[in-house]
Amino acid sequence: MSDIHWFVIISTVAAAFAIALGIIFPAIAMGRAISQALESLARQPEAEKSISRTLFIGLAMIESLAIYVLVIVLVILFRNPLLEYFLK
Repeated sequence: MSDIHWFVIISTVAAAFAIALGIIFPAIAMGRAISQALESLARQPEAEKSISRTLFIGLAMIESLAIYVLVIVLVILFRNPLLEYFLK
C-alpha cells in the first residue's frame, strides 16, 4: 500500500474515533441533565415551567457540541486539508 492509502485509512479511523468520543460525552451529559431535571421536578413540581425551559436550552447547547464534532469529522473525511501535502 502506498502512503496515500495509509493516510486515508488512518484519517478514517481517527474520524471514527473522534465521532465516537464526540457523541459519547454529550450523550452522558444529556442523560445527567435529564435525570437532574426529573429529580428537580419531583422535588418542586410548581417550578416545572422554569425547569423545562432551562432543560431544553441546556440540551440544545449540549447537542450543538455533538453537531460541531460531526461537521469537523465530515471535513476531515471529505476535504482533508493535509491530503494536499501527500499528493505533491
